[in-house]
Amino acid sequence: MKRLFIPLLFVSSLHADFITPLFTDDFARDEATPSKEDIGNGWTSNSAWRAKGHQQVDLKEGIMHVTKHAEADHGVAIFHAAEFQDGLVELKFKLGEGDDLGVDFVDRELKTVHAGHLCMARVTNKNLTITDSKTGGMDLKIQERRKAGDKSPELAALLKSKTKSFKLELKPEDWHTMHIKIVADQMSVRIDGQEIGSFSSEGIAHPTKRMITLAVNKSADVDDVKVSKLK
Repeated sequence: MKRLFIPLLFVSSLHADFITPLFTDDFARDEATPSKEDIGNGWTSNSAWRAKGHQQVDLKEGIMHVTKHAEADHGVAIFHAAEFQDGLVELKFKLGEGDDLGVDFVDRELKTVHAGHLCMARVTNKNLTITDSKTGGMDLKIQERRKAGDKSPELAALLKSKTKSFKLELKPEDWHTMHIKIVADQMSVRIDGQEIGSFSSEGIAHPTKRMITLAVNKSADVDDVKVSKLK
């Protein structure tokens, strides 16, 4: 695959990174069968087993519309393979009142965490949250402790240290552009060209992110997804 040498405005210093594009999607297509979920271009979702097969992702007018079905027992999860250690994700999104969108980085071959969850950036109109899931709430040993009723200050402090939130004031129903950058143990997020926040935690440095998941608990619109590898 051709490697591009592109100066990044995403860093504050005069630095340049080698970027390898992994995939892009502008969703400029229609499903083969109307009213049947068929995202295409390498995307799959959890609708078959979490929403009894009901359509939750709809491609219309070049936009991916995501809406959790009333019979779903879990938020909508939309998967795409993307393997890297350090990388970039860029996408456009639009949220209504009370909506949210998570960009989750996953390694399903990692068996010490639930469903391979590593780290996530989740955005609402009011805040951005960056989470280290691998060494936080998705760690199976930590989940066992919580199921056993562990409410110790030590565990509460550990979980609190695995996430960081930043205030936002996004207008509902407006389009926004989000850039996520992962380098080593740090995830940094910009929205509409403005640096919102960064968070460093050991789980973010997991050597192999094998998949990205777009996670939606209510509804969201997504467009122009671009994923690239730095390392």
